[in-house]
Amino acid sequence: MLNKLRSKNQLAWSRAVIDSSQVRAARRGPKADPARSTAHARGSKHHILTDGQGIPLALSLTGGNRNDVTQLLPLLDKIPVVAGVVGRPRRRPDMLFADRGYDHDKYRRLLRQRGIRPVIAERGQPHGTGLGTFRWVVERTNNRSVPSL
Repeated sequence: MLNKLRSKNQLAWSRAVIDSSQVRAARRGPKADPARSTAHARGSKHHILTDGQGIPLALSLTGGNRNDVTQLLPLLDKIPVVAGVVGRPRRRPDMLFADRGYDHDKYRRLLRQRGIRPVIAERGQPHGTGLGTFRWVVERTNNRSVPSL
């Protein structure tokens, strides 16, 4: 499907957007330790990486207590090689937009080493940086793909 979209110039490789959404567990599992189970840790997280238009490029599912930034590089590695036009197939976006959950210098450096320009909101800075004008596409995709429980 991604090859067909690229052949019709429908993929926005200039930027990608990453985010996650937490899905609450309906009830605690049979082996769950009540001392370690908190409302924040129960359930699962859906991590998604989309192109600039909200078309999913990579998805992953983790436990609800997993930090968002831990899935940044694995999601980038899951992007398939996308052909569809003459020339070298694409595998990575030019820029990556992310929220404060991905604000770590180590990951900014690793993105730059891969040739990806990080555009990540910084912790401690006031809201209104303007990233919402680009990040809404992944929020919309999350709302469409994650069932509400």
